Amino acid sequence: MSLAFPLPYGTPEAHGISSAAISAFVAGAERGLDAVHGFMLLRHGHIIAKGWWEPYQPLEPHAVFSLSKSFTSTAIGLLIAEGRLSLDVPVLAIFPDEAPPEPSANLKAMRVRHLLSMSTGHTFDTMVAMAGQADRSWVQVFLEQPIEHEPGKQFSYQNGATYLLSAIVHKLSGGRMLDYLQSRLFRPLGIANARWETSPQGIDTGGWGLSVTTADIAAFGQLYLQEGLWRGSRILPQAWVEQATSLQISNGSSATSDWEQGYGYQFFRCRYGAYMGAGAFGQYCLVMPAQDAVLAITAGLGDMLVLDLVWEHLLPVMGSAPLPEDATAQTALANKLASLQLRTPQGQPLSTTAARVSGQHFAMTENRQGIKEITFDFGFGETLITIRNDQGEQHIACGYERWLIGAASLGPIDNSSHYAALRNPGPWKVGASGAWTDESTYSAKLWWYETPHAWTLTCRFERDRLTVQQQTNFTMGPSEAVLLQGRLP
Repeated sequence: MSLAFPLPYGTPEAHGISSAAISAFVAGAERGLDAVHGFMLLRHGHIIAKGWWEPYQPLEPHAVFSLSKSFTSTAIGLLIAEGRLSLDVPVLAIFPDEAPPEPSANLKAMRVRHLLSMSTGHTFDTMVAMAGQADRSWVQVFLEQPIEHEPGKQFSYQNGATYLLSAIVHKLSGGRMLDYLQSRLFRPLGIANARWETSPQGIDTGGWGLSVTTADIAAFGQLYLQEGLWRGSRILPQAWVEQATSLQISNGSSATSDWEQGYGYQFFRCRYGAYMGAGAFGQYCLVMPAQDAVLAITAGLGDMLVLDLVWEHLLPVMGSAPLPEDATAQTALANKLASLQLRTPQGQPLSTTAARVSGQHFAMTENRQGIKEITFDFGFGETLITIRNDQGEQHIACGYERWLIGAASLGPIDNSSHYAALRNPGPWKVGASGAWTDESTYSAKLWWYETPHAWTLTCRFERDRLTVQQQTNFTMGPSEAVLLQGRLP
């Protein structure tokens, strides 16, 4: 699959980094993390490495969670550049009709800059209260929340503040932030299929909910690295880029943590003079100004340790001068990047049980996902799982030692408030693979490859009974196992 991107390509060595170092970064990700989905590395304005682990694909948008915040911040910067907003406008002046009857002194003191720097004075994530009020204005609910501290004095990370920023863009532009950014940011950068979740009021969620490709993230990072310039045209004011990515408020004191180096306007400061937009489960737009480099990562990680691999394998070897071309290392890297694949379930393609249960219809007991019947059609290299639910028949083809691509509409495993694929039936794009782990157990892994998330289905066949244990790789809350039970008629 070809990938169009408005930046030139170059070899790693031509831009001062060895192909072997990038191979070591990829190997470290595969060895120690589960799982990086895609990455793109830029240096001196050139693409020097990119890769995606199947079933993830370069042209598919990926949910980026809180990396969305940096895009929301950018929309605010554009409004300021247009003279339609300033950092010191009181929040209540923008939303006078949604203010509480008797605003507190701290609420009256809250400015746009405090929303940007996560220093609103709250000590909790106001989104918890807002998301529970589907029938009320989220802006109004935010303004009703108690504010314990004077704004500007204390950092407290929260999604509610970023939603207010999105609501400001919505109000001042007369429509969705997504639409506002189309001509001003997305189209110039070649971002074609961005999507954003909305609140019940039709306002983009701001702090999460954006889906873009790995390449889109890289282009966004390159824009900031170039201080707002893109292909000779100014997209963002240089002063805004400097403000947004510099320390605006302290967020910790650990010298060894990339999460405690200070916070800008919806950007984290990092070690080594870098800064980043970052989202849950490993979504990164990492900008390294001293190295003239950008690294975009999409992932499904239970922790955020991928940055340690960057500091170990990439940053120390980014030299200031080109290196001699290394055809052997370049070929090894190219071959590796062309064959990336997430780990598939390990086991056998068939078992003696497969012949007995293949094609049989298992009627499922009542369950919250609304699954009424499951049928397995087992083949040597491919298994077809057919699930009948309220949306009809869902067909999921599972490869053996490979991923097969499809789509399915399935009900939620959990109630995670930030993961639309678990809350809505879909259909959602899925890559699936499976294997028999013993004579009576078939394990299938389903990666919902527009998101960071996977389901593991452990299917046990005993006489005329079927049990299916469903497990998510992680959620915003506890990752619970859900058991389905069925039997043959």
